[in-house]
Amino acid sequence: MKFQLDEALAMLDRAPRVFDTLLRNQSADWLNSRIDPKAFSPMDVLGHVMFAEIEDWIPRARRIFEFQDSRPFDPFDRRGFNPLLEGKSVDELLQEFAELRRKNIQTLRSFELDEVKLDLPGRHPELGAVTMRQLLATWVVHDWNHIDQILRTLSRQYAQEVGPWKAFLGILNR
Repeated sequence: MKFQLDEALAMLDRAPRVFDTLLRNQSADWLNSRIDPKAFSPMDVLGHVMFAEIEDWIPRARRIFEFQDSRPFDPFDRRGFNPLLEGKSVDELLQEFAELRRKNIQTLRSFELDEVKLDLPGRHPELGAVTMRQLLATWVVHDWNHIDQILRTLSRQYAQEVGPWKAFLGILNR
């Protein structure tokens, strides 16, 4: 499927509601569960996507506008989110995420992106040449990737409890 800005904006707008539906009113046991000790918990995922709202997507889009591919993006610390989580409830974090996303979508709209701007080049510090279009498509898929991660983590909490039905539950067998 070809990237369509309006569809991408709709997906970006929808994602905070999906996170809210999955995480609001969950117990601490569920929110802090992990597939393995090094994996993100659902709370970590929320912190990670919030941190990306602040440090990744819009700053990188601005870098493309300002420098194009002559200056690479700053590296992104995938685990730099811990200070965002400290002392906050999941409800507060979900509200903050929704507000960060709302502002970022507003900023994205202010860029008045067209086909020429979507093809502007950028430079990722590890991946090399990228475009604005690829950055924005990645933002959308990044959300869904982490929603999948939350679903897999939550599902695994009942992996033993489902008994023999585990054979039919693909989410528990990946």
